[in-house]
Amino acid sequence: MKRSQGLRRKRSTPLMILVGLMWCVGTATASGDPGRFDFKLMATSRTSTMEKEMNQASAMGFRFAAVMGGETSFGGSEVVVIMQKGQEGASGSYQYRLLATNKTSTMQKEMNQAAGEGFGYAGQTVFETRFGGKETVVIMERDAAAGAGQAKYEYKLLATNKTSTMQKELTLEGENGFELAGMTVSRTTFGGEELVSILQRPVR
Repeated sequence: MKRSQGLRRKRSTPLMILVGLMWCVGTATASGDPGRFDFKLMATSRTSTMEKEMNQASAMGFRFAAVMGGETSFGGSEVVVIMQKGQEGASGSYQYRLLATNKTSTMQKEMNQAAGEGFGYAGQTVFETRFGGKETVVIMERDAAAGAGQAKYEYKLLATNKTSTMQKELTLEGENGFELAGMTVSRTTFGGEELVSILQRPVR
C-alpha cells in the first residue's frame, strides 16, 4: 500500500510542476507590467466536460495557455487545462474543440475536419479516460472574430515506437512543407507505447 501511494505521488508531480510554473510566469509577467493577469485552472476526467468549460471560460475573456494529463491528488486520472486573461482580456472570441482517441488515423481525420471549420492546433497531452483508456487529447482553437481571414492548416500524424523511424518520417514530411506542432508518447490501439508527432502545413 505504501509503495502504491508513493507511485501515485510521483505521477502527480508533473501536474504540480505545471501549476507552479504557470503561477511563477504569471507573477513575473504581472510584476513587469502595470496590468494584472488572471488564471483559470480546470480539471476533469471527461473531455466533453473540459470542452464545455473552456468555451465558458473563453466567454469570460480567458484564452488557452497550457494542458497536461495525469494523476491528480483527488481526481485520479484527469486532463488539466490552464487558461489565462491579461489586462485587456481575450474578447471572448475564441472557441475550443477537444479531440480524444487512441487511434492516430482517427485523430488525423478529426483534426483535418476541424481545420476545415477554421480550428487550429493549440496543444496536446495524454491521459486515461474513463471509457477510452489511454488516449491522445488534442485541443484546437478558433478565433471567431477572424472569420475566413485566419490561417488554415493541414495536419498529419506520425506514430512509431522507433525513434529512428520517426526521424526518417519527420525528415520526409519536412521536405513536403510540414512543421512540427507537438509531440507526446501515447498508447495507441495497435502499436503499444508509441511516439506520436503532430505536423502541420499551411493550406494554400
